[in-house]
Amino acid sequence: MRTPALRIAGSAAVVLLLTGCGVDDGTEALGVASSGAGEGAMEGYALPTGAPERFSFGAPASAARVAAWDIDVKPDGEGLPEGSGTVADGERVYMVHCLACHGPTGVEGPYNRVVATDPWEEWPVNRGVGNYWPYATTLYDYIRRAMPQLAPGSLTPDETYAVIAFLLHRNGIIAEDVVMSRETLPAVEMPARGRFVVDDRTGGRTIK
Repeated sequence: MRTPALRIAGSAAVVLLLTGCGVDDGTEALGVASSGAGEGAMEGYALPTGAPERFSFGAPASAARVAAWDIDVKPDGEGLPEGSGTVADGERVYMVHCLACHGPTGVEGPYNRVVATDPWEEWPVNRGVGNYWPYATTLYDYIRRAMPQLAPGSLTPDETYAVIAFLLHRNGIIAEDVVMSRETLPAVEMPARGRFVVDDRTGGRTIK
């Protein structure tokens, strides 16, 4: 299984596609007509007669803006930031930010359980970090994007590493004295790693 890296296109990109706007060198790559306002910008769509060729809004994406959205973490740890966290610190973070949704020990809910170590053959009865997630680095990617639910992205790198250490420890994967960081997290061998294979099938529709 490939861990997907989310690429979020801003509303300006959508407007570019719908209106036929584009940068001088990128319109053809986007599949947008660039030869004039009256010609079809996309198949089955034409700009109104008299529409300007360019609408003069928006701004080029600066390196800083791109970096702010470029937060995906790959299975090998590429994309992880500097920082570190302990199991003890992670327990404190969990009790403040995670307990309400996942329960005091990670199994009570009301939302998805994050602790599960049940062995399984064809399909797990209980799915959690310990018996279903193939890569520990996915924890950082997901928590940084989406957790805590009411304030995603609010945890610092140290807090994120710490709560990951706590979750891995609760799932019996790391010892209590192990510190998580950009060096140690990718090295964690998850119990479910062998349950997933690379999807290298070919023959379907190719999306570029």
